[in-house]
Amino acid sequence: MASGSKKVIYAALVGNSLISVTKFFAASITGSSAMLSEGIHSLVDTGNQVLLLYGLRAAKRPADREFPFGHGKELYFWSFIVAILIFAVGAGVSIYEGIRHVLHPEPVGSPYVNYVVLGLAMVFEGGAWYYAWREFTEHKGRKGYIRAVREGKDPTLFVVLFEDSAAMAGLLIAFLGVLLTQTTGILYFDGAASILIGCILAATAIWLAYETKSLLIGESANPEVVEAIRSIADDLDEIEHVNEVLTMHMGPDYILVNLSVDFVNETTAVEIEALVQTLEAQLRKRVPRAKRIFIEPGARAR
Repeated sequence: MASGSKKVIYAALVGNSLISVTKFFAASITGSSAMLSEGIHSLVDTGNQVLLLYGLRAAKRPADREFPFGHGKELYFWSFIVAILIFAVGAGVSIYEGIRHVLHPEPVGSPYVNYVVLGLAMVFEGGAWYYAWREFTEHKGRKGYIRAVREGKDPTLFVVLFEDSAAMAGLLIAFLGVLLTQTTGILYFDGAASILIGCILAATAIWLAYETKSLLIGESANPEVVEAIRSIADDLDEIEHVNEVLTMHMGPDYILVNLSVDFVNETTAVEIEALVQTLEAQLRKRVPRAKRIFIEPGARAR
């Protein structure tokens, strides 16, 4: 999954880098507020991809004395920072520029330059969006899109998809803003388009922050994974009852498992030790993402 995440991020990074340069060039020629907002949007997205790549790299650092469970949550932290940047920089500057141009409208020069740049941006951004959508669709399986986002443990996949979706929507709005300004002569459309782009970025950032927050705090494994762990323990005859299954994602491919079980009363300490080893081996085989497993004997609550 990490390999797929990197490919998606690299594709978005290359596309956004090229697009941001062309958008700023067009904005400098035409003076379009919507185009300037789009340039800021692409620049923020480019920086976000760099942060996500750093998060993937930092998350691979091995466990040490200070971080005994590894650094997997670095990815969740930097994904949360990306959401903050989209909100603070992307949305904030776009809305500010839009309001400024609504209060003090200026003519948009050479609108056809905007059309050419926006058309090229749609092609490049559409390619990056399709690649992100294909990777996300492949990993979501039969789940619905909203459920896949809610239960997804690799934020890079849906962060990039959200960014690219917001970018495509922003390009369409910028196109309409320039077109309406040119055809009607009403200069307020350009600033209004910039404000609307900022609102889309703000909504995207809030959703991303909400989804990554739970991962950062400590989200459990998906219900089917928890049920699989419980089933494996239940299948052992020497275990009378599974009291509790506690899980936490320390990273997309790292699950911490704490299992409380009630062994049959006649089971000796030596047998319990062997059973624990057997159970751990079966869990690691059938749930490969269960990297650290703690099994705690405990009486069944009556």
